[in-house]
Amino acid sequence: MQREVSTRRVEEGWSSVMDADQVRRSITRIAHEILERNRGAQNLAIVGIRTRGEHLARRIQAKIEEIEKKPIPLGVVDITLYRDDLSNIAEQPLVRGTDLPFDVGKQTIVLVDDVLYTGRTVRAGLDAIIDFGRPRAVQLAVLCDRGHRELPIRADYVGKSLPTARGQVVQVVLSECDGEDGVFIRDAKKRKQD
Repeated sequence: MQREVSTRRVEEGWSSVMDADQVRRSITRIAHEILERNRGAQNLAIVGIRTRGEHLARRIQAKIEEIEKKPIPLGVVDITLYRDDLSNIAEQPLVRGTDLPFDVGKQTIVLVDDVLYTGRTVRAGLDAIIDFGRPRAVQLAVLCDRGHRELPIRADYVGKSLPTARGQVVQVVLSECDGEDGVFIRDAKKRKQD
């Protein structure tokens, strides 16, 4: 199935920039960098932004637990109601809920997302976390940083820096929801003229 999905993406004009092995290695490297920077996993919690950030957070958490041989708290935030473009996305937005099953005020939180672009998704994620308390610190881990920031937000841990043009689209696919792992890029589709 993975080959069929990748082949279809190539036929649709997508170019692969990270394959499954590169995604796996990036997650492993990010987990090690988190442990190095924080001198272990004491008071550390991993929080993913729904949907792909949640899956990446679970993988990072599992890798840290494998290395440290102890459980690490995991949470997820739904940023839907924190978006600054909420009125533009849907009349009835789908809210799937936030789950932070630990005391936010006692943790250094690593917020995880798939792509860092303008910074607005991360800002919404921070707002969602702050509603639950004041963490000791918040660090940011992303699989891809594509630039073009509109807010002063920077990732602490990056799987791949991916310089892009504003007219390009970056798509992260993960086996949990897409059937394969990878990162693809293409130019935005031009509108058909009537």
